[in-house]
Amino acid sequence: MSTPITPANPAATSVKPLKFPNTFVLLFALLALIALATWVLPGGQYQTELVDGKKVIVADSFRHIPSQPQGLVALMTAPIKGFVEAALIIGFVLIVGGAFSVLQRSEAIDAMIKSVARAHRHSALVRAGLIPLFVGLFSLGGATFGMAEEAIPFVLIFIPLALALKYDSIVGVAIPFVGSQIGFATAFLNPFNVGVAQNIAGVPMFSGLGYRLLCWLIFTTVTIAFLMWYAARVQRDPRLSPCFEQDQERRRHLDLSSFEQFEGLQPRHKLVLGLFVLTLLSMIVGVVRFGWYIEEIAALFLVMALAVGWVARLSAEDFVAAFMQGAKDLVSTALVIALAKATVVLMRDGHIIDTVLHSLVPLVESSSPIFSAQKMFLIQSVINFFIHSGTGQAALTMPVMAPLADLVGVSRQTAILAFQFGELTTPVIPTSGITVGVLALAGIPWSRWARWMLPLQLAYLLLALLLLAVPSWIQWH
Repeated sequence: MSTPITPANPAATSVKPLKFPNTFVLLFALLALIALATWVLPGGQYQTELVDGKKVIVADSFRHIPSQPQGLVALMTAPIKGFVEAALIIGFVLIVGGAFSVLQRSEAIDAMIKSVARAHRHSALVRAGLIPLFVGLFSLGGATFGMAEEAIPFVLIFIPLALALKYDSIVGVAIPFVGSQIGFATAFLNPFNVGVAQNIAGVPMFSGLGYRLLCWLIFTTVTIAFLMWYAARVQRDPRLSPCFEQDQERRRHLDLSSFEQFEGLQPRHKLVLGLFVLTLLSMIVGVVRFGWYIEEIAALFLVMALAVGWVARLSAEDFVAAFMQGAKDLVSTALVIALAKATVVLMRDGHIIDTVLHSLVPLVESSSPIFSAQKMFLIQSVINFFIHSGTGQAALTMPVMAPLADLVGVSRQTAILAFQFGELTTPVIPTSGITVGVLALAGIPWSRWARWMLPLQLAYLLLALLLLAVPSWIQWH
């Protein structure tokens, strides 16, 4: 935007997160605790058997065996062992990240956003459908290519747009931010959480698509309905907005000329968007009909990146720079995966992973698998408060949650869905770097935002508990 977003009160920009150690510190501390636990906990082992080609644990077969205490050498070598064992997933994440960076460098997605945003001044239909359209698009981005941090810059576009439509800054933040985060938490084709979790759990890649798509539609629809209700309420009486005084100051400096000067989607933008849609359709067909796995899907996104680079007329230097930047942005994610995998390596080598499983069974086990799935969701929600990488959480928790699901009568697909739903709290937790970054950019205090989000978070909680009950009724495997 030509005019920067300036909050009425400079103090409003100071959004202070709770001070927790970062993910790497937490994971290494967990590694040290696991190494210590191998000296204290007895070793244990479950018997396993093959069911439909998948190794599953035999219930009531646990027995104690001698443990193998892990010392300092084992602790220090565990990260590199974790990196090696997770090499396929790490390579997949880096390649897909690079491919999507090339897609963003083409400016096709940004052009699509601006094209529709400009049309709001010339079409009543667009004005009425603006919130459903954009929340749907951002949610689709989260559900398919893992849009999360990428939504942050769009706050700079949507706050002025929301103010021009007589809404408020909260609507401008919620459209890209909440939309993308809900799509991420209820994803059906996101390679960074669903893909990785299914790979670790030994479930066919992107299987269970139909029910996940239904969950995504329900959560996205509820988000749209709540936001439209709130936007209409603020439009009628702007003083109901928590940001009323701040927005009054912003409206005095509002300039929408950049939307009017935008020339619209160019032919190459349309081709790039068409290639992206074709890639997603090809991935679905490849996975469902031909049994594609990580290698084939990574190759597909690499082909997409090359095609997009050619259509967008990126030079070889620009293409490589964009691809490397995308991969670079996910290096920290790759290292989180390696450290998370290292925890499994230590527990396995110390012979305590089955002991941990055996101790968790009473916490999750219930008279019905429905309650077990709901307990898994609550556990994942707590973990999400501390570790915000969807890929890292999958690498950390699924090696335990997948076999635990077998023991308590929950399907692994449901365990993966419970893991996904654990991320529904991301839009409000003050330990999330994305949440804090968005609110700081928008100049909205976290406490004010949290109060506004509370009804929506309660709706998400109730929906998650309900939708985790359905798989047991329909025998979702």
